[in-house]
This record gives sequence, structure tokens and C-alpha cells, in this order.
Amino acid sequence: MSPVADREAGALVSTDLAVGGMTCAACVSRVEKRLARIEGVTAGVNLATGRARVLHPPGVGVDELVAAVERAGYTAAAAAGTPPAADLPEEPGERRRLLVTALLAVPVLVLSMVPTLQFPAWQWVCFGLAVPVVSWGSAAFHRRAWQGLKHAAATMDTLVSLGVVASFGWSAYALVFGGAGEIGMRMPFSLTADGGGAAHVYLEAAVGVPLFVLAGRLLEGRVRRRSGSALRALAELGAKQVCVREPGSGRERLLPIDQLLPGQEFVVRPGERVATDGVVVDGGSALDLSLLTGESVPVEVGPGDRVAGATVNVGGALVVRATAVGADTQLARISALVADAQAGKARAQRLADAVAGVFVPCVLAVAVCVLGFWLGAGAEPQAAVTAAVAVLVVACPCALGLATPTALLAATGRGAELGVLVRGPEVLESLRRVDTVVLDKTGTLTTGRMELAELTTAPGVDQDQVLRLVGAVEHRSEHPVGRAVVGAARDRCGSEPLPAVAGFTATAGVGVSGTVEGRLVRVVRPDDAAGPLPAGLAAAVARAGEAGRTPVVAELDERPVAVLAVGDALRAGSWRALHRLRGMGLEAVLLTGDGPGAAQAVARELGITRVHSSATPERKAEVVAELKAAGRTTAVVGDGVNDAVALAAADLGVALASGSDAAIGAAGLTLVRGDIEAVVDAVRLARRTLATIRANLWWAFGYNVVLIPLAAVGVLNPMLAAVAMSLSSLLVVGNSLRLRTWQPARGGSGGGRPGGRGGSGGRGGSGGRGGRSAWGAVNSGGAR
Repeated sequence: MSPVADREAGALVSTDLAVGGMTCAACVSRVEKRLARIEGVTAGVNLATGRARVLHPPGVGVDELVAAVERAGYTAAAAAGTPPAADLPEEPGERRRLLVTALLAVPVLVLSMVPTLQFPAWQWVCFGLAVPVVSWGSAAFHRRAWQGLKHAAATMDTLVSLGVVASFGWSAYALVFGGAGEIGMRMPFSLTADGGGAAHVYLEAAVGVPLFVLAGRLLEGRVRRRSGSALRALAELGAKQVCVREPGSGRERLLPIDQLLPGQEFVVRPGERVATDGVVVDGGSALDLSLLTGESVPVEVGPGDRVAGATVNVGGALVVRATAVGADTQLARISALVADAQAGKARAQRLADAVAGVFVPCVLAVAVCVLGFWLGAGAEPQAAVTAAVAVLVVACPCALGLATPTALLAATGRGAELGVLVRGPEVLESLRRVDTVVLDKTGTLTTGRMELAELTTAPGVDQDQVLRLVGAVEHRSEHPVGRAVVGAARDRCGSEPLPAVAGFTATAGVGVSGTVEGRLVRVVRPDDAAGPLPAGLAAAVARAGEAGRTPVVAELDERPVAVLAVGDALRAGSWRALHRLRGMGLEAVLLTGDGPGAAQAVARELGITRVHSSATPERKAEVVAELKAAGRTTAVVGDGVNDAVALAAADLGVALASGSDAAIGAAGLTLVRGDIEAVVDAVRLARRTLATIRANLWWAFGYNVVLIPLAAVGVLNPMLAAVAMSLSSLLVVGNSLRLRTWQPARGGSGGGRPGGRGGSGGRGGSGGRGGRSAWGAVNSGGAR
């Protein structure tokens, strides 16, 4: 197969490269263009993380990609499994270089700026101190500028290097040939580029520019490392060792976490982290999920419950059977999603990178024009050189390159801490425009688990006694309705065990029965009751049907004594989430496969006015298309396989992490937390992020629009230009860093739900996810 044919075969491959040596948006543009020269390759480079996400044919190897980056004058290496560069330590010697530069530069700055301190031969002392600053302290700028020159490219380092060399070169000329070297000469300090003649030296600019740029980069790097720390924090969450329990003998031994295999059982003691995803096989405890999902309240778990790795055991001991290890765990998937989000680019950043690609050459042209204009206008050569140097220094596009990626780093990291996983920067842009939120019911607005919603008893019958007897019979049943009744009975009984059952039978399509404490107890469908129901119980059955719940009749000794209505309970934060969505001007639409009764019951309780019930997956996609055709920007929230089509059809798909892989794969946003209030947090975070990006870009563009002309007309001293340039980058990164401390609004007008019980809306059918059972079909529907 020819190389071209080989490259055309198969789908594109995604490879991450760690790129070193980039300092501004012009570097980003240069690396992207160099990679794009390879046939079939497209690349996006993120300055804040130092990563390049490259899409290439299978026939293009990583070595070829690395070679292309190196030809552009930068270093590169495959970045699989390594943290972004924003999370890496400072370069060796970076702080030492800054410290030495400061010790040498500060005396030069003081003597140059305070004439009263200028002793005889002070200028030669300053010259001697400036030589190592210009050569060694600025070596990184000169080296990268030379690399760019060899590749016919200009970057921020080109501007800084030219500024330093020009300032130092003019000063050396003035000292040797211009009379500035005379012993006893004093030089007044000026904030502008005027006057002084050839006897004026600019050693303060020659040492001040590298000093302030080095200091700015060091601080900028630290802030960027903080804004991009989410991925490193996630990686550090996992346990390093695991206590495995050997089958049969029950003996325990410590193993490195990477040696744990699916199916093995391990012990989690109080205070320890759960080693990996699994199912509890023994013990009960409470788990702190806050580091993984943002949930502040510990969650109780027991045998049969699923647990996620990296959560903290704050209660008793647990024995857990591992179900997933390594890259298959929830923590690993979260880390991958955060990494993908931080590797992407927003539209605003693509525009900024495109501008930066031509910005530096234009600045060089402007500096040459400024120099020529001043000399042609009869100004002193010193003033002309100073104005040109100020233009070179002040025009660095650092702020332009950092405006968007640092904000995205901070926002995606903060979102992960709050249990909101963003697939890419475009998701944040889509979230900001959303005006309609389409919500699935079962598993999204509701818990997806059946709970006892209402218990109605005949006159003179004790509710606690009935629930105790019925719970005893249902304890032998595996049906979802039975489990809901048992859960309610245990809540009522507390620590008291349920009584024993004799003669238990389950009849398909009818119900269950058994003898408890000498009394015949039957729990059956209303149609299979032993006789006519009293008026109060008949009304309870009717209410359950209207609310979309599943009613069953409890009989004692063949006499109907109670009606139990079982339904799918609302999630704790559903009402508050809907309240907050409406407060933000967003319209909520309920789109469910459940029947009209169950759908309308949930809609009434949550205040939703637009309801689409009995919707097939195809119909769900049609409803989304109709909303989009009407000019609405839609976000669909769901968790099931039958939601995947609608999630993909929407402007933005939002999936619950507890949902199906199909739903998560079709979504741009994944909610790790168990309540949809995270949707509100995501929308608010997106709005804040886009506002931060706009503010950063306005500053980055506005800074250059204002200060380049000021430098060109001689208002700015080159040293002050270096200070302004460094401060501009720090301001942009610092503004982005505020997103790391962003807090979602809680309480207030969106407080608790006014009264009512949190359970309504059964799933229809048998109350389960599919198939008939002992209960038969009471309500229409079945699928969500």
C-alpha cells in the first residue's frame, strides 16, 4: 500500500502532544500551521495547557508529528497519560534566573531613575551589571527569537529580544561614542521617549524589560497551574493501595492499586478511600462523595449498592467486589472528560489565535515605521530608538493568547468539582444560549426507584400494623412494588425486625399472600380484591390512577383494609431546579414515554406547563426538532437509551452519569451529581465563563489598541512598557482564576418545595422497567 493510500485508510486518530517553548498566541498559530502542512492533519493547540490535540490519518506516526513541531522551533513529545503542562512544575532554574536578574537589575533601575544617587562612573557600573542580564538573564528570549528567525517566524520572544538588544546596543553606543561615558555625567529619568541626545543611556530598559517579563511569566505560570489544577487533583484522588480479601480463607493482604482485578473483593475501613468502582457485598456505611460529585451530604450504602472509587468511607467497614479498574472506572472517565474539555478551543480563542498569527509581524512593521518617522521628523536618534523599542515591548500578545484558555481551564475544573463534566469549550458556548430545557421524567426528574407514596386504610384500621404485616409478606417478593413497600415498612418499624411469614405464594398477574402472626395477608391488584372496596379505598385507587401511581390492595383475612399507592419518587432537588430555571428565564418542557396520568402528575407538582407524554424515542427527537424549528435553543436532559436520539438532536445534550452509556455518549454535558439542579449550576457557570472570556478579550485587544499608539508617539518609556505588558497577562489570568472560586447560588427564592410528598408518577405497566409480573398492568405506558 502506498503512503497516501495508507493515510487514507481508516478513521482519523487523535493524539495529544506536550509542546514546550510556547510563550504567546503567535506560537500557537505557528505550531498549528506547521502541523497542518502534513497531509490530512488538523491540530488545535492550547497555550494554557501546553498541549496540542492532533487529528491525523493512521498512517501518520507520532514521530512525524513531533518532527513537524520541532521544525517549527519547539519541543514536543507524546502526552498520553501525562498531565497538562499547566500542571507541571516550574522549569528548572526559572526562579534562580529571575532572582539573579533581579539582584543585578535593581541597582541599575535605581541609579537610572534617581539622579541624586548617580555617583561618578555610575553609568559604567550599570553597564557592567547589565551585561549578564542582557546575555544570560535574557538568553531564553534570544534563543527562541533566533529559532523563530531561522524558521522565518516572529513571536513574543522576537519582540522582547529586539527590545532588549536595541536598548542595550544604543546604550553601548552612547557610552563609547556619544559622550555618555564621561565621568561625572548625570542623566535625568523620563517616563517618555523624549530628549537627552546621544548622552542618554537606556540601560534601565535593557535590564527592566527582561526582569519584568521573567517575573510576569513566573507569576503567570503559577496562576495557570492553579487554574489548570483540576485534572491533577482528580488524578490524586485515587487510592494507591488496596486491601484485598482472599476468597475462601478470608485473609487480607495489601496490593498496589494497579494489581487489583475485576471480581476481587477488597476491604474499605473507616476513613479510607474506596479503591475502585464496585458493589458492596458486606457491611454498611456512609460515603463522602464531595470530592467526586460535589455532594456535601454523605450517602448511606449497604449490600448490593454500587460505590465509586475515590469516595471516602466515613462510617463502618465495607467489603466491596471490584467491577471496574483502571481506565474503566468512573474517576478515570471523569478525568478523561476534563482533559478533553481543557484540550479544546472556543470560537473566541480560534479568532484570537488567528489574529495573533499576523499580529507580531505587523508590530515589527509598525516599530520600523515609528523609527523611520521619528528620524525623518528630525527627532534625536535616542528618542526614535526608544519609541520603537517601547512599541516592540508593549505589543506582546500574551494576554490575547491566554484570555480564553485560562478561563476554560478554570471553568471546566470548577465544573468537575461541582459534579458537572463539560465535554468541550463549545458546550459552554451552547449552554449560554440555551432558552429551553427539555426534561425526561424517570431517572431524571424522578429517582427511577419505586417508593410508597400514599397509604390509605379503612376506618378503625391502624396504618402501622397494616404496613408491618404487608411488609412481612412483601419481604419475600423481588418485585419493585414489593421492595418499595418493604422499605416503607422498615422505616416505620425502625430496628424492630419484620415478623416471619408462613405459606408464602406469589401469583403472576395477581399479587402475593402469606400467613403472618396467624392472619392471612394478601396484597393484590384492585381488580383481584376479595370483594367490593369501601368508598374511601375506592377513592384512593382512583387518586393513584390520576397521579400515575400503582395502587395495590392489602387484605387481612380476606377483607380489604388498605390501599397502598406506589410511585416513582421525585429527586430531592427537582422542584428547586425547576424553580431556579424559571428564575433564569428558561422554559422547561417535560418529554416522557410515560402515560398522560404519570406525566401530568409530575408536571403539576413541578409547575411544568408544556408536557409531551407517551413519546417514543423517535417522537422525542421530533419534539426537539419542532422546538428548534420554532427558534428555540434546546438542552435535552435524560439518562436512558431511549433518550439518546433526542440528546443527539438537541443543541446540547445533558446526561446523568448514572444513566446509560448511550445517553452519556450522545451528551455534551454529564452530571455526576444525582440531581438536575446541577443543570442550573452548569448554565450559570457557562454564563459566568463567557462573561469572563469577553472581559479578558476586551482587555487584551483594548490594551494593545491604547498602548501601541502611546508607545509610538513616545509617551511610554520601554521599561514602563514592559511593566504594562506583564501586568496585562497577569490581569487576564487572574480574572480567569476567579472562576476557580465560583459558587453556585443556593437557597433564597429557590428554596424547598412547598409541601407535598416527593413521590409521584409511576412508570406505568407493572411499575418496573419492562415485562409483566405478579402485579400485572395497572396503568398504561411501561416505557419511559
